[in-house]
Amino acid sequence: MDDRYSRQILFSPIGKSGQEKLRSKHVLMIGAGALGSGNGEVLTRAGIGKLTIIDRDYVEASNLQRQQLYTEEDVREKLPKAVAAEKRLGAINSDVSIVSIVGDATPEMLEDLMGDVDLILDATDNFETRMAINDLSQKHQIPWIYGACVGSYGMSFTIIPGKTPCLNCLLKKIPIQGMTCDTGGIIGPAVQMVIAHQSAEALKILVEDWDSVRDTFTSFDLWRNQYTSMKMGRAKDEGCLSCGTSREYPYLEKDNLSRSTVLCGRDTVQIRPPRQSAIDLSDLANRLATLQYEVKANPYLLSVEMGEQRVVIFKDGRGLVHGTKDMSQARSIYQKLLG
Repeated sequence: MDDRYSRQILFSPIGKSGQEKLRSKHVLMIGAGALGSGNGEVLTRAGIGKLTIIDRDYVEASNLQRQQLYTEEDVREKLPKAVAAEKRLGAINSDVSIVSIVGDATPEMLEDLMGDVDLILDATDNFETRMAINDLSQKHQIPWIYGACVGSYGMSFTIIPGKTPCLNCLLKKIPIQGMTCDTGGIIGPAVQMVIAHQSAEALKILVEDWDSVRDTFTSFDLWRNQYTSMKMGRAKDEGCLSCGTSREYPYLEKDNLSRSTVLCGRDTVQIRPPRQSAIDLSDLANRLATLQYEVKANPYLLSVEMGEQRVVIFKDGRGLVHGTKDMSQARSIYQKLLG
């Protein structure tokens, strides 16, 4: 171990004792896209004990510009990002236990994973999931690191239950970007900067160097050469329903979970079935083929060409309807395929 991590051990804030702590820690990472790729690689190379990755999507050509774990072969095979990430990270460091989950990070799923998690990393692309992460962090007293980027702009904040404001507190004080990757694009250096902030904070928390954890909300615009760091202590709200004195954890309520969602970065709608249940992809592929649909499948998903739309159906029953942002149209197409 000392040889592999020798340069990291020479860094005195980590040292041998910090390296041993890293080996005992479990990080839950929500999302395996741009931020997930980079954070997952940094922590795997650093030698953490366990990394659990949850992602609902699969690798597409447009990902390769900024999502560093993936290759053109992953695109051709339409591999789920979580599966491709596990494969690549396992090849980087076989000492780290990598667990991949292909699915939607719903509050119910996340609740079942909280038992031995030391840190939650936000690498998702939507606030519905982030607010659920925030409530679970407060409920189970697990720190988490928020991160987001679009265009040349990025931001990050480390949330420590009982010490810092939570994301629900911050949303009353911090203006959130209205742009998405779909409308504003994104450049790789902005992604890498957010990754640097998140992964550095992660290492501080995992080696338990709490005095070094950043207590400011950081944002930057690399193209315009702007960098801002704001103290957020006064943003903590004792009346907050997520972290205040009378907590209700509102974002863990099932009624708040949308069944249809327009995904960031594409003309794509995700459809969640009313009840999650496993689908026999082989049987579905055969049935659709007899109806003259063009079907491609792998063990994790099947893809169906439908003129201007393409539908990808996962084993857990979720569907991604590409080629539209109309949720009503997407639901109709999805239901037609599943019969």
